[in-house]
Amino acid sequence: MKIAVNIARILVGSLFVFSGLVKAIDPLGLGYKMQEFFEVWASDGYFPGMMNYLHGQSLGFAIFMIAMEVVLGVALLVGWKKNPVLVLLFLLTLFFTFLTAFVLFTGKIRACGCFGDCIPLTPGQTFTKDIILTLLIIFLLIFKKHIQPIMKGAAGAIIVFLSIIGVTFLQFYVLKHLPLKDCLPYKKGNNILELRKMPADAIPDKYDYSFVYEKGGAKKEFTSSNLPDSSWIFSERKQVLVTKGVNNIPAINDFSLVDSAGVNVTEELFSQPGEYYVLFLQNLNDGISRWSASFSDLSQKAKQQNRPIYIITADREKVNAFFNIRNSYNVQVFTSDATAIKTAARANPTLFVMKGPVVQGKYSWADIGKVK
Repeated sequence: MKIAVNIARILVGSLFVFSGLVKAIDPLGLGYKMQEFFEVWASDGYFPGMMNYLHGQSLGFAIFMIAMEVVLGVALLVGWKKNPVLVLLFLLTLFFTFLTAFVLFTGKIRACGCFGDCIPLTPGQTFTKDIILTLLIIFLLIFKKHIQPIMKGAAGAIIVFLSIIGVTFLQFYVLKHLPLKDCLPYKKGNNILELRKMPADAIPDKYDYSFVYEKGGAKKEFTSSNLPDSSWIFSERKQVLVTKGVNNIPAINDFSLVDSAGVNVTEELFSQPGEYYVLFLQNLNDGISRWSASFSDLSQKAKQQNRPIYIITADREKVNAFFNIRNSYNVQVFTSDATAIKTAARANPTLFVMKGPVVQGKYSWADIGKVK
């Protein structure tokens, strides 16, 4: 039994550490996912006041949850404070199981983000994983007497403490400098225009249609091959999904840019030859003073290199006022969906170095001064 317990202990501890570290390289991704849960629950009427409050605290909540995963996994592996650690692991796994069950059985959220964007799993896979993990932790709780510390004295506590410091530092580092590994479709080397296209092997959704007509106060459904005569009045069309398509969503979906006149300029912008800069700026709420000097230097450098700078934002009016009215940068400002900007840019702002439609480099606000 001792061997089985140690195997389960290694599996559970390693999985928690791995899961936490995968998300720690992009804590904003988990924060955005938690916002999605809170938005859905608020709209469904589940404690909307509390959900709206938690929505605003989602990043802090994500940082805490990631740290908990890593630290509890490390503590289990070294055998430190096994009783409270196992209880916390069990409660954390129950919470994760609830989230994955909600995703799987309601369909209101596409994925739970359990392993971040780098290891996408289907709702069914994540739910199954959490059920197995719950059973393993219950097994460990029953036979916890076989779990012994692998180090004597204060060594275990020191390792756990160092893991807290390490995972916290990692998260705040990537929040400032972008994820260590970019697993999003806007990563360096990707062609934005190509990824906006439907995949070549896409199989579209298949729908069946029926038509409702009315006559003499009575309504009746008809198929497209058996429509009624002109004495019937059309009422509505019904659409029913027959077969779900496969691979029929572009890697970059719902991303488009419009200018001040409301004209879509996405293809025009990313089809231009040569190199240019694109600054993704969600809003001006985050300290402008941290990066305004670096942007000013970049603007001067761009003029010397004859490289245009474009700004993509969800708040065009304020952004345009800052760059082109209060300051004389004379840059074009385009509007895009806030969610698309969050996906493309994990720091506010994030600078893309572009050559045609291909991403040559990405820099957070803290690293704009490093652009050559």
